[in-house]
Amino acid sequence: MTKDDVIEFISNMSVLDLSALVKELEEKFGVSAAAPMAFAGAMPVGDAAAAEEEQTEFDVVLETFGDKKINVIKEVRAITGLGLKEAKALVEEAPKPIKEGVSKDEAQKIKEQLEGAGAQVTVK
Repeated sequence: MTKDDVIEFISNMSVLDLSALVKELEEKFGVSAAAPMAFAGAMPVGDAAAAEEEQTEFDVVLETFGDKKINVIKEVRAITGLGLKEAKALVEEAPKPIKEGVSKDEAQKIKEQLEGAGAQVTVK
């Protein structure tokens, strides 16, 4: 099995399956996929402000599904490619990230889709 095979396998996984895989790898190898907080605190104040201005990746977070839960589930399925069960679970567990590491334009488009379906969404 090559690295390309592994990458291809991972790219075909659902978001929930990928999340479970990351957790299992963290437990098995005793590591964390999160960036260390000490690194962020060590940045000079001027550089931190510049880094925030240059943000190129955004996370779209579903805050609440509002009163049109079914419409929101449909939109989440369309955006993420999840199955009905996974999309329903994701919506019911709000606040939850729907998409992470996307461009500003894509994040705005996703936000508009979900808000059009009745959800409350934030882009971080």
